[in-house]
Amino acid sequence: MPPSAPQAGPPLADWLRLPRPEAAPGIWRCGYAQPSPEDPDRTPARQLVSGAVISFLMGWLLWSLLWNGYLGSYWQWPLVALTPDSWRKADGNQTLYIWSSWIYNGGVFIGLAVFFGRIGRWDELARRTWARLTRAKSGTGGFVPDQMASASAQAPTPAPPPHLDPVQWPELRAGGAVEAAERLAEELRAGRMTDVDQARLDRAWQAVRARPQRLEAFVASVLAEGAAACGHPSGARDLPVRAARHDLSLRQVRIGRAADSERNPHEYRGAGVALEPSLLGTSALAVGPPGTGKTSKLARPVVESLCLQALAGQAAVIAVSPAGSHFVPDDSFDLVIRLGHPGSTHDLDLYGGTTDPDEAAGMLAEALVGDLTGALPGGDSRRAATCLAQLIGPFAAVHGRFPSVPELRELLDGAPGALDALRDDLHADGQQGQLRELDAFERQSGRAGDIAALLADRIALLDRPAFADFFHPEGSPKAEGRRPFSLRALEHPLRVRIDLPERGHAEASRILARLILAQFTECAVARADQSLFACLVLDDAAQTVTPQALRGLQRLRSVHAGVLLTLRALDDVPEPLRGPLLGAVGCRMVCAGVTPWDAERFAEVWGTEWVQTRTVTNRQLVSDEPVTRVLHAVRRLATGKHVTAESVTVRTEQRERWSASDLANELQPEHAVLSVTTVRGERTPPILTKLGE
Repeated sequence: MPPSAPQAGPPLADWLRLPRPEAAPGIWRCGYAQPSPEDPDRTPARQLVSGAVISFLMGWLLWSLLWNGYLGSYWQWPLVALTPDSWRKADGNQTLYIWSSWIYNGGVFIGLAVFFGRIGRWDELARRTWARLTRAKSGTGGFVPDQMASASAQAPTPAPPPHLDPVQWPELRAGGAVEAAERLAEELRAGRMTDVDQARLDRAWQAVRARPQRLEAFVASVLAEGAAACGHPSGARDLPVRAARHDLSLRQVRIGRAADSERNPHEYRGAGVALEPSLLGTSALAVGPPGTGKTSKLARPVVESLCLQALAGQAAVIAVSPAGSHFVPDDSFDLVIRLGHPGSTHDLDLYGGTTDPDEAAGMLAEALVGDLTGALPGGDSRRAATCLAQLIGPFAAVHGRFPSVPELRELLDGAPGALDALRDDLHADGQQGQLRELDAFERQSGRAGDIAALLADRIALLDRPAFADFFHPEGSPKAEGRRPFSLRALEHPLRVRIDLPERGHAEASRILARLILAQFTECAVARADQSLFACLVLDDAAQTVTPQALRGLQRLRSVHAGVLLTLRALDDVPEPLRGPLLGAVGCRMVCAGVTPWDAERFAEVWGTEWVQTRTVTNRQLVSDEPVTRVLHAVRRLATGKHVTAESVTVRTEQRERWSASDLANELQPEHAVLSVTTVRGERTPPILTKLGE
């Protein structure tokens, strides 16, 4: 149980009015305040405190000596010279003399305080202390407070001018939808609107601006339904549970906080770290052993954010994870496909919804033998794709559909009955072109380097009793009443989770993961409408990275799509592909506990930077003069050390931003080092991040 009830966030109106200034990539912008410029000559806090203490002690000692007369009375001469002698006599006006003495002594005291305060830089110490106290109370100064006070305990955010106030929907008013703006503003002030509604309606308005003929229908929908207008096909307006902090106005999700460390750039220190489609569009890779937060503190927040964006009509998400893993609840998705589970209500299209035999064969070949391309002729899966196309094409020409898994296995095994029956059907239909394809397959069968046997062995992993009710193509008699899900639906704001049978069918699970990745890259590129951001989150992507998959990842950046991959270690990727994988993704994260070999790869990718180094050399002082030698001997007896002189050398050199040793040995638990790249090419240096804050 949590220790207490969670604090309520601010009302939607106050939340929309929070400042969101421009910031560097990867910074959580909601409530972000730009830090003061870094001062290269800034005195360290420890040195500043010690200097202030020493100067205070020196000033206090000097004042004590003066006040108690140990240094004589010469410091009282100005007072004696400026006051009449009669004031100091017994029958004189001693009251005035006492007052003048106190004023003079106070002036001397203030002068000493100012003098030693300047030496000890007390003013600088006071400014830093006050800034730290005010920042701790207000939560500003480069970062956002984690929990905002409730609406009753928090002062309302001052409203900006009407033409800049998001609560008044100024864009709708400027576009001629004044009635719709009034209705939405009323819904917002009454508390009947959520951040998902606001993002969805804003997205709908952008579509209206692109097609002005939709304005009348948009206004009518808003006036009739209010905040529920232009809803998601599922009818949902929010997720049942949120485990992360989201800012749908900027489409950001917060995954942690950058450490206030000198290892981080100045503008990132203490700031929140967030991901958004402009960063995920370059694809992301997270590497770390189990329990380091890859799933709970990175993959789950990203999937939640994409599900919320799907409800707002901004994204489509496919989340793939091993069955039984604690990922995102079922209620957050439109479809949950449990491959190999008898209770699954949905199926997966083995051919990606395409009608082109060559395209279907290419995706299926990538799934079956993509991890063995190093041992295949030509070093890729083109031969396997050709072999499959020589069977899938003739079968589709005869039956009007693609073969099921058992039928494809029989054809690959070269069963005489299956091939002869297919040949007779082709002769009967006069499919001479398809007959040539089948003849080419039979000529290659049994020769050295024939890949059909390997394909048959791999497809047999899917021809198991657990998968008997799955992978039925459309048009198959067994597929009646159960339409398989196809990734061609990425043009719609769908939320889909696919559970892989990792425990009982590990090898089949890897084949299916490669199949989904291959279908996603092909379908995302082939979309006619690329306004939606399409993202595939592949939790535990072991043995799914292939040369063809890397080429597909590089194409996603230009089609408004991306992939998030998590790995336990880079050993799950073939050795020749580890470097290209790190080069193909734009966002890289390494978690605490990685091996030195994996850390070395990331250190190499992040490269070096120019830094100034100070080298201090101590050398012993030797003197031939008797007096100096005596003084040196006394000092050595007092301190126990030889008298030395320091020599400081400052030089500029290149050093690794993060060395392999630092990544493997110095990262604390729940910490990670993250670098991001935007689709426009902006890069950030590696940032030390505390995940989950």
